[in-house]
Amino acid sequence: MSLPSPAGNEDLFRTLFETAPDAMVVVDREGNIVLANPQAHRLFGYPPAGMLGLRIESLLPESVRAAHIAHRSRYMAQPRVRPMGAGYELTGVRRNGEAFPVEIALSPIGTGMFAASIRDISETQRARQALQRARYDTYLAQLGKLVLESGREEAALRAVLALLAEALGAEGVAIAFGDADGSALPVRAASGIAAALAQALTDALGRDRQAGQLAGRERAARTLAHEAAADDLPALRATLAAHGFGDAAIVPLLDRQEPGVLLALAREPGAYDSDKLHFLQLAANMLAAAIQRSRSEEQLSHAQRLDALGQLTGGIAHDFNNLLTIVSGNLQILDAEYGDRTADAHELIESASRAVDRCINLTRKLLGFARRRSLTPRPVRPQQAFSELADMLMRTLGARIRVSLDCPSDVPAVQADAGELETALVNLALNARDAMAEGGLLSISARERRIDAGADGQLAPGRYVAFVVEDNGSGMSREVLNRALEPFFTTKDAGKGSGLGLSMVYGFVKQSGGYLAIESQPGQGTRVELLLPVAHGVHESPAVARDTTVASGHVLVLVVEDEPGVRKVAVRFLRSLGYDTLEAADAAQALRQLRDEPRIQLLFSDVVLGSGQTGFELVRQARALRPRLPALLASGYERSAIGADEAARSGVELLRKPYRLEQLGEALARALERGD
Repeated sequence: MSLPSPAGNEDLFRTLFETAPDAMVVVDREGNIVLANPQAHRLFGYPPAGMLGLRIESLLPESVRAAHIAHRSRYMAQPRVRPMGAGYELTGVRRNGEAFPVEIALSPIGTGMFAASIRDISETQRARQALQRARYDTYLAQLGKLVLESGREEAALRAVLALLAEALGAEGVAIAFGDADGSALPVRAASGIAAALAQALTDALGRDRQAGQLAGRERAARTLAHEAAADDLPALRATLAAHGFGDAAIVPLLDRQEPGVLLALAREPGAYDSDKLHFLQLAANMLAAAIQRSRSEEQLSHAQRLDALGQLTGGIAHDFNNLLTIVSGNLQILDAEYGDRTADAHELIESASRAVDRCINLTRKLLGFARRRSLTPRPVRPQQAFSELADMLMRTLGARIRVSLDCPSDVPAVQADAGELETALVNLALNARDAMAEGGLLSISARERRIDAGADGQLAPGRYVAFVVEDNGSGMSREVLNRALEPFFTTKDAGKGSGLGLSMVYGFVKQSGGYLAIESQPGQGTRVELLLPVAHGVHESPAVARDTTVASGHVLVLVVEDEPGVRKVAVRFLRSLGYDTLEAADAAQALRQLRDEPRIQLLFSDVVLGSGQTGFELVRQARALRPRLPALLASGYERSAIGADEAARSGVELLRKPYRLEQLGEALARALERGD
């Protein structure tokens, strides 16, 4: 076959063709290779003359051969109208099947023939990829610095997304995260995306149930252009098309608690190659880590704030209980001495006593939030609790609230105070009722859940029962949700709530070794989850009948109390019950009296003593002097002080302030019985 060339220059053109540094092939109108230089044979791995007669498509991947035939046919029909030009990149295939990148320049020569110059750009492409990856590494370093210095606030996220858009040359980048049930995946921040499009993306992700997919099926980065199924994410595809976008990279944020996704939008299809997707995945991992860190910091700050409030309210409740002990005690003394003289006096004393009882309930709630209330944990079967709860809720919530209770028979017993568990569930149910002013659905369920080591820093590994109280009411904003557990915080009108319901529940759960979580969004209802530990090998002890009558005779009781008013009430109570008394204002004075007075038969002390010692320590020191000395402790803190467990093991009872005369008498009788 002769190479077409001007007359007299055939040898020159053949020499140029044979010695050209690039691979050269000539094809006819049917696409058959009619001429190939040695460089072409070496490049594609064929022996000399081995390429002659092959179709040009045999040098391309099989997957694109049909498309290339159609493209070549159109070009050959009108080569001047459809110029291919130079620098066209595609993939070549060697004789052994190895694929490699090539750059092709195509032009017509003579009648019905076309020449192609082919260059292996593997090294060039690798160098270009290396430069691009080095550029991405630089952006990742900037991104890491920005993420470390920024919080989770929307402005900080927008700055991060703007940097991503700059690195990718993307028209828009957005981050969305939200509910794990797939009902919502709102766009939280965006760069280069208008508010209308951000809302449209939120709606599309919700319709496609993308949040649920992120939690299960799909965890890798992908693009819409590369998705095999055209019906995958139909709402997102339609939304992007309506706003003029041809492709989007979708990268999950790896977060088990709060699923999320990073979106990078492009006008043209196929805008995101593997390098860009890899860069986006690394960036998404950084963002997920930053979001988790920010959430942990928020949770820690919230826990610290609640703990500080707990200490404050616990201290206030203790001091208030001392005052109530004085008020209640004096009212009881007045009633005993003067109440029967006139009806008016008895009525006034009764009215004041009722006010004291209301104050006692208030301090009890405060101590519940502070986790300083005495609990009686025992194995409680959730099925029994639900059975008792059903009748109560039907009477309490009204006909507009539909109640669904779900507790399978295989849910194990929990270790908790039965009364406090019921109170917690009722409080949550009442909150749900208030959030459903026009009626709605309240569902309460119980399921066993296992917490693995390292799965949640809030809980020790083991078996728990999750109690879930969920409503479809008005829900809470993020600002309200952040303060929901704080004592006295309420969104109800004045006089319609104390703001202690949720804080009591929180205190009970934490004191029981469990965990409380709240999820809520405006208009989407509220979901509260209580995790309580499963009871292991603990059996309820049958009640033992005990004679709690007041001991007769002259028993000498040493009263130790640093508050003079409280001490005076205690002494008056004891003397009215027939006991003899000695008084001490602190632990040092009490120990001196124990050494000097052998007739002392019982020690009655406050837990918190002004000298810095505790009643538990005093009991231990007293029994070093007088083994088996009966003792009784009283406190508004109850089981909060160090040494409470030791005191319980040694048979020391705690009497809660403020106490009534008959309660003190019964507790003293039990203490004397234990000392016999």
